[in-house]
Amino acid sequence: MNIGSEAQYRNMVKELNVDEGESSEPVSPTGQYFNSSVLSICVLAVLDSDNPIDDSPALALLKDVFLPINPRFCSLMVKDENGVKQWKKVEVKLEDHVNIPNFPPGLSPASYDNHLSNYLSKIAMEQLPHNRPLWNIHIIKYPTSNAAGNLIFKLHHSLGDGFSLMGALLSCLQRTDNPSVPLTFPSLTSAPTTTSLSLNTNCIFKNIPNVLWSAFNTVSDFGWSLLKSSYVEDDISLIRSGGPGVEFKPIVVSTMTFSLDHIKQIKTKLGVTINDVITGIIFFGTRLYMQGGSNKLNSENSTALVLLNTRNIGGYKSVKEMVKPDPESAWGNQFGFLHVSLPELTTVESCKPLDFVWKAQKLIQRKRNSRAVFLTGQLLECLRKFTGPEWNEWHWLIIQLKACILWWSAYLRV
Repeated sequence: MNIGSEAQYRNMVKELNVDEGESSEPVSPTGQYFNSSVLSICVLAVLDSDNPIDDSPALALLKDVFLPINPRFCSLMVKDENGVKQWKKVEVKLEDHVNIPNFPPGLSPASYDNHLSNYLSKIAMEQLPHNRPLWNIHIIKYPTSNAAGNLIFKLHHSLGDGFSLMGALLSCLQRTDNPSVPLTFPSLTSAPTTTSLSLNTNCIFKNIPNVLWSAFNTVSDFGWSLLKSSYVEDDISLIRSGGPGVEFKPIVVSTMTFSLDHIKQIKTKLGVTINDVITGIIFFGTRLYMQGGSNKLNSENSTALVLLNTRNIGGYKSVKEMVKPDPESAWGNQFGFLHVSLPELTTVESCKPLDFVWKAQKLIQRKRNSRAVFLTGQLLECLRKFTGPEWNEWHWLIIQLKACILWWSAYLRV
C-alpha cells in the first residue's frame, strides 16, 4: 500500500514479459487487499445530467470508449496454480454490466430523490460478481431535484485509486470548443528551491529540530497505528455500537451538497488545501452527529482511517501517460493510510466551525509530515508475503516482532 510495493509490482510485470492485451498480469499488493474474503471495497460515483439520459448509445460507448481505457476493465481477478492472483482478460458481455432500474412513473422530483437514495443504499450493499469484470453502470432516467437523470458508476477499488479512475472518466470526455484537442488542466506549481541554501551549514543545524520532531512523530504514529489495528478500541458512541456483525447490517446512503465557492473561501481564509477543508467539515459533522441532537459536547475517543495519496504529482495525467513504461504517475493504487483521532469539539469551536477546521488541518499536517504512512505500507507488504491477503488475528504474534524491527529502523533512518 505504498510506492515501494507498487513499484515492485510493476517490476514483476516487466520480468514476466506480460502482454496485457493477451496474457495475465499479477494483481498489485493493494489490489489483493481490496478484494479478499475479509475486505471488499468499491467506489460509487454519481454523475448528474442536465438533460434526460438516452440509454440507446450506452453499449456502443462502453465498447468503443470505456473498455479500451485499461485492460483491467475487461479482466477477471483469478488465482494461478501457485495461488497468486492475476488479472486475466476475458470477453465482456456489456449487457451484464448495464442496469436501468424501474421506478414508479409520474412522481415528483422529491419522491425520486428518495428512490435514488434507496437505490444507492441497495447497490452499495451488493457485492460485485467475481465471474465478470469488477464494475457496473446504472442509468437513472427519472428527474430528481438536482438533475434530469443520473449515471452511477460502481467500480471495485482494486481496479485503481481515485486518481486513476478520475483519469479514466476524463478520458471519456471531449472539449466542446475543439474535440480533437486533448483535455488540459492547470498544473500545481511549487516555489523554486535554491541549492546553495541546502548546503548552508547554518540551515542544516536549523533543520535538526525538525528532523528529530519528524522522527518522533514517525515512531509515535506508526506505533499508534499498530495499537489501533490490534488492541486499542474506540469508545462506544453513536457511530460505533460495538455489537457483533455490524458490517452485515443495512446501511443508508445520504448526500449533502456544499458550494465549491464557499469551500474555496474557507481555503483562502485559512491558507489550507481543499482536501483539508473537506476533511475538517467531515470531522466537524461527525462530532455534531455524535452529540445526538443535544447541546452537550461529547468527548468519546473516535478514530478515522485517513487515506493519504503517495503520488508525487503536479497535476492531471491522462490514462495514456499513466500506462506508459516507467511513468511519472502510474495507474493503480498508490496511497497509504493512518489512524487519526477525531479532534474533540469545544464549546467555542461549536460556535466557530473554522477554528475546528483549522485544528483538524494541523492534526492532518502533522501526520503528513511523518513517515509512518510508508512504514505501515511496508508492514502490510511483509504481512502479505508471509500470510497472503487472507490473514487473521493470530498472525499478529509474529507481526509484532517485525513491527519492532521496522520501528527501530525507522528511527535510525530518520
